[in-house]
Amino acid sequence: MANVDSLTVETSAGPRITDPLVGRLIDGRYRVEQRLARGGMATVYEATDLRLDRVVALKIMHPTLAEDSDFVSRFIREAKSAARLTDPHVVAVYDQGTDSGLIYLVMEYVPGRTVRDVLREHGRLAPEQALTILDPVLQALEAAHTAGFVHRDVKPENVLLTDDGRVKVADFGLARAISTGNSTQATQGLLIGTVAYLSPEQVQRGIADARSDVYGAGILLYEMLTGAVPFAGETPLAVAYQHVNANVPAPSSVRTGIPSSIDALVIRATQRDPDSRFASAASFLAELRTVRAALPAPRPFGVTEDQSATLVVPIGAMAAIAPNQSRGSKTEKSSSARGKTPKEPKPPKDRTRRRRRRGPIALLALLLIGAIVGGAAWFLGVAKTVTIPALANHTIADAQDALTPLELTLAATTQSFSETVEAGRIISTTPRPGAEVRQGTTVEAVVSKGPERFLVPALAGMTVDEATTTLLENSLTVGTTISAYSAKVPKGAVISTKPAAGVELKRDQSVALVVSKGLAPIPLPDYSGVAQNDATAALDKLGLKHTITTEFSKTIADGIVISSTPKAGASVAKGSSVALVVSKGPAPVIVPDLYRVPEADARKTLTRLGFQVAVSYPIGFTPFGRVVKQSAKAGSSQPFGSTISLDVV
Repeated sequence: MANVDSLTVETSAGPRITDPLVGRLIDGRYRVEQRLARGGMATVYEATDLRLDRVVALKIMHPTLAEDSDFVSRFIREAKSAARLTDPHVVAVYDQGTDSGLIYLVMEYVPGRTVRDVLREHGRLAPEQALTILDPVLQALEAAHTAGFVHRDVKPENVLLTDDGRVKVADFGLARAISTGNSTQATQGLLIGTVAYLSPEQVQRGIADARSDVYGAGILLYEMLTGAVPFAGETPLAVAYQHVNANVPAPSSVRTGIPSSIDALVIRATQRDPDSRFASAASFLAELRTVRAALPAPRPFGVTEDQSATLVVPIGAMAAIAPNQSRGSKTEKSSSARGKTPKEPKPPKDRTRRRRRRGPIALLALLLIGAIVGGAAWFLGVAKTVTIPALANHTIADAQDALTPLELTLAATTQSFSETVEAGRIISTTPRPGAEVRQGTTVEAVVSKGPERFLVPALAGMTVDEATTTLLENSLTVGTTISAYSAKVPKGAVISTKPAAGVELKRDQSVALVVSKGLAPIPLPDYSGVAQNDATAALDKLGLKHTITTEFSKTIADGIVISSTPKAGASVAKGSSVALVVSKGPAPVIVPDLYRVPEADARKTLTRLGFQVAVSYPIGFTPFGRVVKQSAKAGSSQPFGSTISLDVV
């Protein structure tokens, strides 16, 4: 499936493209010189910044995107952020803006080609070539992650190989500008072509962090090694489904000759669970360099093993090796690019005299070199050559036994951790297996120290910050934080870890922290109807304080709890106070004046007030008798329910 945002490069060998923007002055500053490439999202032009007098790359978004106001605002915001990112392996963003409906981005002009161009031409790369390219890519990603950026769209089209041997990563922030927020007709589908490089979490939840870029870098490495992405399908949905539900296979399963150490790099970087990948581009880079140290120097693209050369040499190194040649080739290239033949400058007279004096010396040097080369050729022709055997996974003793009949010696002085090779056995050799060497050559072996493991430290009682620092010092990271109540560990301190202290983990694996929320709240029981003494004893047992207030109650007996604050069922912290309301029984009642009140009325009045009534008839019963005497004085307070005696005549 073709990538919809891959750039079609129009070279000088192809037909001349007529473009209405060529020759136009953008925003009064950038003069468009020629069209370089066109993709699904934008067209890229070579332009001249008239203000600073420098060549730049001018990326102009397609008109359909300019019509989407949401995309425009996101694009401007992300471009401004990306412009703050400075790293030698990142294509710099200089400026952004709009002009007459055109949305543009001004970037560093990087002459060269993309990794996609290289893969189209050569199909796939040798392991040492792929790692040489991926190294600066991971450096660029680490710089971005440190600055708070996630690329989100790591793919061969965004990795540039410059003419002078540098590797640069482009388009930081643009994937986020497209994917953030609601998609519209103008922007939907722009990332369909890059679904081959999307991490499972980007497919499932639309989220991305540094580990998502690690996944994309792992897919990039797989493609450089095998010439194809691991998952393909008729539709983007079919590819996305495989990212979520299938593991990326080992590159060696589809192409022979790939070391197991490189398989391990790809497999770890492309784990579906983000926590199981390299935690950062930096940790990926460190492991890559360990593996790279055991491989031979990279060859140029398309050169076979028996042709010696170098793949990519940074410009600084080229200048150090042959400064005059480096400068000369650059001048020649620049002149050729403009269709002109460079003129040979006339040397100054004093330089001519120096050259004449150096003539005999140069001749002597050539004769000496010829003698050395001739002697070396004679020696190589006489000395017997042998083939380095495959020694990976052999013990030191077995390897030496295999080399002795070939009159080769073994130097096992380098050790490295390995997830796949048992401790004490050989990971790789230099020269590598199959290489032709002279008898007497020393074979250097990298010996496995076994899997690299780090003990989970004891973190109980530490604060989260202290625990985080301790984990980092032990090459581990903090994972999730789990809160739990504890009667012994203060609030905010670590109770325990998952995995537990003493368990061995790989570098950068995460450790979950169980952090105390303090004492667990206590559900308050219902003490209404309970005797005061029993209620206070129960509160003491729960570790709760208590206060007592009393009030009269006609329905609840004296000394019995009426209610509590907080109410029954509420959660209270240990050591907090609970207020109990305890009954004092019924309130006292004021006795009314019943003198000369008819007996029946007197009875009703006293009964209504809660008194018991006793009646006596000093002169005998009379149906129309009235009260002439009462046992309790009118206006006095008497207990509720007490008896009032009446004399009726």
